[in-house]
Amino acid sequence: MSNKPIKMNRLRQIIRLYCQGTGIKTIQGMIGISRNTIKKYVRIWHTLGISHEEFGAKRDSELAVLFTTSVAKTVNSPRMQELEILLPEYCKRLKKKGVTRDMLHAEYIEKHPDGYGRSRFNNAVHTYLQLSRPVMHIDHKAGDKMYIDFTGTKLQLTTPEDTTHDVEVFVAILGCSQLTYVEAVESQRKEDLIKACENALHYFGGVPSAIVPDNLRSAVTRGSKYEAILNDEFASFAEHYSVTIVPARVYKPRDKSLVEGAVKLIYRSIYARLEGRRFSDLESLNSAIRPALEIHNNKPFSGRTYSRREQFEEIEREALGSLNPLRYEVNKQVMVTVMKNGYVRLGEDIHYYSVPYNYIGKKVKVLYTSIAVKVYYQYTLIASHGRVRIKYRYTTDENHLASQHRFLTEWSPEKFIQQAEAIHDDVGRYITKVLEHKVYPEQAYKSCSGILSFARRVGAGRLADACRWADNLGQYNYPVIEEILKKRLDQLQHEDEPASIPTHNNIRGKEYYQ
Repeated sequence: MSNKPIKMNRLRQIIRLYCQGTGIKTIQGMIGISRNTIKKYVRIWHTLGISHEEFGAKRDSELAVLFTTSVAKTVNSPRMQELEILLPEYCKRLKKKGVTRDMLHAEYIEKHPDGYGRSRFNNAVHTYLQLSRPVMHIDHKAGDKMYIDFTGTKLQLTTPEDTTHDVEVFVAILGCSQLTYVEAVESQRKEDLIKACENALHYFGGVPSAIVPDNLRSAVTRGSKYEAILNDEFASFAEHYSVTIVPARVYKPRDKSLVEGAVKLIYRSIYARLEGRRFSDLESLNSAIRPALEIHNNKPFSGRTYSRREQFEEIEREALGSLNPLRYEVNKQVMVTVMKNGYVRLGEDIHYYSVPYNYIGKKVKVLYTSIAVKVYYQYTLIASHGRVRIKYRYTTDENHLASQHRFLTEWSPEKFIQQAEAIHDDVGRYITKVLEHKVYPEQAYKSCSGILSFARRVGAGRLADACRWADNLGQYNYPVIEEILKKRLDQLQHEDEPASIPTHNNIRGKEYYQ
């Protein structure tokens, strides 16, 4: 069975961490991917001969091609396999005084005339040396980690009807300075967690190397002692801010002891100050939390002369990475199949969006925010629309339609009514009622088109008579017009038309009843 392709956001994390000097073993612990897999993708990256900036500028679709097809075959070529066998001995000899890579390459070419050139040879040696020298992790290094968690004890909001409901309290703490951020949120859902994490980063004014969450369902899809699987949306948030997510190991409380200690301090320094106060919404509650939080951060450590804020400003602020100037917007995603008419259905809004007709029948991924809807097929963006929340409507890009279908986009109620009135006023009134009797006008378009086509087949006069008959029956659809014309009912007299009465002496006139 072939290996499952790696997700592109995880590939970007591997290369970014490797370029920052992080060892393979440490990357394994941070991302949760096997060392052999990490080594494979690092080898491929070196074989490509591109810089980290060039790598970061490429789209996901381009990376998927580079790292899963032709390059992978090149890396596993017999020539590379021969060189990999020789690398341990070559690298061992490099430690000897006077031995250089140029000398080793000359020796290599002498024995393997069809071998790699000097540049590729040096890249292979460099890759091997980096993979065999893991970098030891140092706890609580400045700018290294931000620990996050939710408090066990919740706060409460009180409604005008004097009922209460619980809200969650989010806590984030920087490992080195122990500067703390606290915010009340509606729930532990991923939207609330991501927003709180983002607010914490802006409060700190920078981005640490990693965020360490507990195994929250909104952050980790499946917890593991060795290899946790991240929630895709939380992973996208991390990529937006170029930060790595390192979930705490299951049943390893020491992995997050710092934030658990911070939670206990928050109970004393913030909860105690809020006791007895009533809040009607999150905004007023967070407004009360902020001054208490500043007191907590500016209070000197026990037995020391400096505070969390002072320690942060002195040693950690400069170590944080820069913030992305654009705020992250939560992307929801769903896998759907392109329908036969060339549209995908966004179930949340019950709205339909067009995609190029050649993707009909294929599985695509729909990523959507509050303002935009994007459709991807195998990492390639194939359609982009503004989000519309009107149910049962269609958003169409005419370039997506096959040429024989583009005329359908010109259909509209006004156009059908105009064509019908040009035939006869009775036909115009009937078509108007056909459109009115459908909940959504689009459902009546084909019926209207079929009804109007009878003017060419049987003539405008018969169609007008058929419309009067159908209107009299209270039936407004194509089949009833077809049936009337087929049985020639349009040529019969309507029941509501007065019949001619013969003259006779025994027939009383209307004057008789006055």
